[in-house]
Amino acid sequence: MSAVSPRPSYAAVLRIPHARRTFAAALAARLSYGMAPIAVMLSVTRATGSYAVAGVVMAVFGATVVFLSPYRAALVDRHGPRRALLPMALLHAGLLCALAAACWRPGVSGLLLGLIAAGTGACAPPLGPTMRVVWGRIAEDRLLLQRAYSLDGVAEELLYVIGPLLVGVLVGFASPVVGVVLGALLMGVGTPVFVMSPAVGAVRGSGAVRKGRRASLRPGRELLQPIVVAGGVGLSLSAVDLLVVAFAGQRQLGDGTVAWVLAALSAGSAVGGLLNGAVDWRTPARVRLSFLAAGLGVTLGVAGLAPDVATLAGAAACAGLFVAPALTTAYLIADDAAPAGFRTQAGAWVNTSVNAGSSAGAATMGVLVERLPLGVCFVVAGGVSVGAAVIAGVSTPAPARA
Repeated sequence: MSAVSPRPSYAAVLRIPHARRTFAAALAARLSYGMAPIAVMLSVTRATGSYAVAGVVMAVFGATVVFLSPYRAALVDRHGPRRALLPMALLHAGLLCALAAACWRPGVSGLLLGLIAAGTGACAPPLGPTMRVVWGRIAEDRLLLQRAYSLDGVAEELLYVIGPLLVGVLVGFASPVVGVVLGALLMGVGTPVFVMSPAVGAVRGSGAVRKGRRASLRPGRELLQPIVVAGGVGLSLSAVDLLVVAFAGQRQLGDGTVAWVLAALSAGSAVGGLLNGAVDWRTPARVRLSFLAAGLGVTLGVAGLAPDVATLAGAAACAGLFVAPALTTAYLIADDAAPAGFRTQAGAWVNTSVNAGSSAGAATMGVLVERLPLGVCFVVAGGVSVGAAVIAGVSTPAPARA
């Protein structure tokens, strides 16, 4: 392990032996998650000619990705990343190719697409949680680990901006099926390079589970706080996506307006994540997490007062300042609270909570936005994050570990 200064920089994170190679391979594979969903949705829509079928297929795909994530992470904890991730990645990539082949000609059965999508989502490897476990292995200094998590969180945020943009460029001159195949290629090449890194090889599985010992992690009180906050943040953010669309629609603004406001939110999140990682915090992480969630909620509530799109974009950027720090802090707390041999699962539970919250937020706000004034909807979206902060503060356990 490399020696670090008392206040390590982001450059120090990338100077850790094998860090650059490992991180780059993980990001390449994770870019598939930024590209594949939108490419699959467009491909299914064109192949079936039905938005309803596309919606059901994507719902099935998302459900298997989200709700089976902790169980896939349990396999990584038990067998190690090399033995568990590689079969998952190859199956996931192969099924993406099968989905692309099925969508190549119009008139394909929606049932067939749904079955392939379910299998594809079920095999999605937990690359993000595994990369954070690797960071915990190679960045032993606490400040260096905080910076590594912040860098990872900001990079992941950018992947979900870059991925859809790449698909948008591809569909300008090719079928969206090409985007699905490219997502499969990124997964099928990036994951093997990632798992063959010496840094990943140093992460060992817990082996066979002894009789009477649990094989999977059941979230207890120590994990409740990061899971609740992650769910609240995910719900608030997905609600904001829909509210920005409604804001633009009420003022008869183009779709480009929505893109700019959401880009401001992502930019604010990236800046907040980098600033959070650069600060040597003295306040305990569990206290910071509640304040960050509350700050996000209050800012979103105020955003509902925006009179024009420029003000809304500014408010979205301010709200974004809390997003990446809140999620990074949640992952750090989950990593600290996880027993030995369960760290991948702990990160996966936080990740699952974010994604489940996102799904619930879009569905709930879609109902409310037709019944309540837009400003009130912004307050409701922010109130969820504030409520999560309050629950997290009440449920914070007494310090038990360093």
